Amino acid sequence: MKKQVLAVIGAAALAIGGAGCSPSTPGAAGASGDGTGLIRVVLWPGPEGDAMADVVDQYNSGQGKTDGVEVQMTLLSRQDTFSKEATLMAAKSSEQDIYFVASYNVGQFAASLTPLNSVDASHYFPAAIEGLQYQGEQYALPLDVSNHFLLYRKDLIDSLLSDSAQQAMYKTISAKVLGTVRAPKPADQWDLDDFKAMSAYFSKTENPDSPTQYGTILQSKNLLYNVMLWDDVLWGLGGSWTDADNKAALDTPEAQQAVQFYADIYTKKWASPDSAQAEFPETQAAIKSGSVAFALQWSAGFAELNDPAQSPDVAGKIAIAGMPGGKTHVHALAIALNKYSRNQAAATKFLSYLAQPAAMDIYAKSGGIPAMPQVLSDNQGINPVFAEVANSIDKYGYAEPVFPKSFDAYSQLAEDLSGAWVGSTPVADACATANKNLEALLAS
Repeated sequence: MKKQVLAVIGAAALAIGGAGCSPSTPGAAGASGDGTGLIRVVLWPGPEGDAMADVVDQYNSGQGKTDGVEVQMTLLSRQDTFSKEATLMAAKSSEQDIYFVASYNVGQFAASLTPLNSVDASHYFPAAIEGLQYQGEQYALPLDVSNHFLLYRKDLIDSLLSDSAQQAMYKTISAKVLGTVRAPKPADQWDLDDFKAMSAYFSKTENPDSPTQYGTILQSKNLLYNVMLWDDVLWGLGGSWTDADNKAALDTPEAQQAVQFYADIYTKKWASPDSAQAEFPETQAAIKSGSVAFALQWSAGFAELNDPAQSPDVAGKIAIAGMPGGKTHVHALAIALNKYSRNQAAATKFLSYLAQPAAMDIYAKSGGIPAMPQVLSDNQGINPVFAEVANSIDKYGYAEPVFPKSFDAYSQLAEDLSGAWVGSTPVADACATANKNLEALLAS
């Protein structure tokens, strides 16, 4: 059945290209319909699309028959799914019934979506649900959830914690770096100062006997997803993008301290020089090569680093801990109801099915990372990171503000702050510019 679903996907993907230019059914907001018939769902290829294909298979052969609903998937490329959807939305097309969205663009798309007030969202992480709300309405349901962890060389940290000579060196370096003596701690007890001191200790510039060239690598490339990682430092220091009045709050002591945190580690050569062009793949490569002792990384990186086939030099040596600042960004890839769909009642039946743990259990077993704590806990035998994700998001997860220009804001902040992260732009100037540009985006 999965092959049959994917065969339909190819034809549907061709159809959407034409629909994007000249949709056959544009107009006012769609009709509810009689609650039965064919509905079309946009996903993108990769693990998310593969996992959803299995869910669709089981729905079509089971609950879908009871509902009188058949689901067809439309796979678009990972590079331009959102832009193609934006074209369809602007044309008020009813070609697709359910769109693929994300926390960082749901505010942008909200005007073309129908709120999901009748769908039970109680099984999801609150932070994942919050990130898909706009102006008090729920506009999408989570599929995969993403968050961040500290991934570290357990063998190196254990060695430090068990060797008095290494501990003495660490105390000396911590006094130089922080202005106060600190003893080394297990990674799950680090705060941001511990992260900074450890970055120095595991760098040969400070410790010629370090087993690694650098303590860490920072994802500092001018890239919107890197802002999400830096936000964990900002939130960990008590900051945010906005204040209580929803005004831009990036020209604050907390924001400047968060930018300076990156700049200190990079300019003092406690982080790999590759940091200036680093994102997820470069961070994985640095850990795999043994050139760094730890890094802040997306949860998806853990399994690869402990796979002997993919990471032969470090597999079995990598452990996972919560973010040193005690906060982790949470965003969800999600699905939303097209306001111009002509069969919203049938689409809502499928959305209600997806919102139940049984459907997301299928999704997890097929390679997804569903945003339901109970499903992750029940399936930790599939992926050992599941239990860590569930615990971390529940305790430390947060969502950035959602507004129509959220996606633009991530890109703009990367443009404004990435130079300061690596010391090429004064911190105060970068924060002032970022604050001004964020204020303009909030107001537009």
